[in-house]
Amino acid sequence: MRVLVTGCGGYIGTTLTPYLLQRGYRVRCVDWLVFGEDVLEHVSGHPNFELIKRDVREIDGAAFSGVDAVIDLAAISNDPAGELDPELTLSINYRARARNARLAAERGVSRYILASSCSVYGRQDGVVDETAHPNPLTTYARANLLAEREILPLASRRFAPVALRFATVYGPSRRMRFDLVVNSMTLTAYTEGRIYVEGDGTQMRPLVHVVDVARAVAFMLEQPPDAVAGQVFNVGSDDQNYRVIDVAKAVQKVVGGEIIFRGEIDRRSYAVSFARIRRLGWQPIYRVEEGVRQVYHELLLGHLKPEERWWTVKWYKRLLGK
Repeated sequence: MRVLVTGCGGYIGTTLTPYLLQRGYRVRCVDWLVFGEDVLEHVSGHPNFELIKRDVREIDGAAFSGVDAVIDLAAISNDPAGELDPELTLSINYRARARNARLAAERGVSRYILASSCSVYGRQDGVVDETAHPNPLTTYARANLLAEREILPLASRRFAPVALRFATVYGPSRRMRFDLVVNSMTLTAYTEGRIYVEGDGTQMRPLVHVVDVARAVAFMLEQPPDAVAGQVFNVGSDDQNYRVIDVAKAVQKVVGGEIIFRGEIDRRSYAVSFARIRRLGWQPIYRVEEGVRQVYHELLLGHLKPEERWWTVKWYKRLLGK
């Protein structure tokens, strides 16, 4: 199977791409590589890897030629970054994805996976599932929801779009992110001996390892189209719904360090049910403390360094001249 992956040079994409290659997929990637070309060095020589270096908003129908499935990851990748330029966020995270889904359907691509986010839930009481009314509080979350609502109705006997709402991701990656809660806390515990908690730490976050995200994407590609077409699936596990303060304690248990409270309470707080994807037979293999150990290990060995480009907002500000 040939798969087109947009955003292959991102945090998830640089993990997903070698995982798909290892499973025998042929992978065509589209990315403008704003975080550097070196993030794809681990796959660049693979005979089944093809790179189209281009802005995802500019690809044409030819990119979908001979493609069986599209995995649309390309996006401004978190809530704070999405607010730097809301129009840019909407143009990439919503309009480009809707356009590419239509192009894929027109070109005979049979499968399409939209990388969405549990951030669409915003702030919720209790545990919510895919039937809950979304409450997007940021441009990033709204763009994901708009993309879902335009793409999923394209489902037909020949075209099977699916939206995967990822929990907050953690773990080491070739395009690292130190602006994600588990990774950020692990880094500051290592470099400063401090673990920073925004507000009082009672806000809820569902969490999932980056390798488990890659596993979930491949799992969804391999499901019968009729079983998943036009549907939304939360990706994570019920036992990884964490209060932020409990994430800090998990990091402290592995790395050590003092927990410091600061800033305002995040408006976003949601616990999520993952029963729908579990019923299909998928479940994660990693847990938070394992992810902390992995990131800590990479820092200790010098394989991970706190470069500016590993903070999404900092890097986008530099690119946008802000």
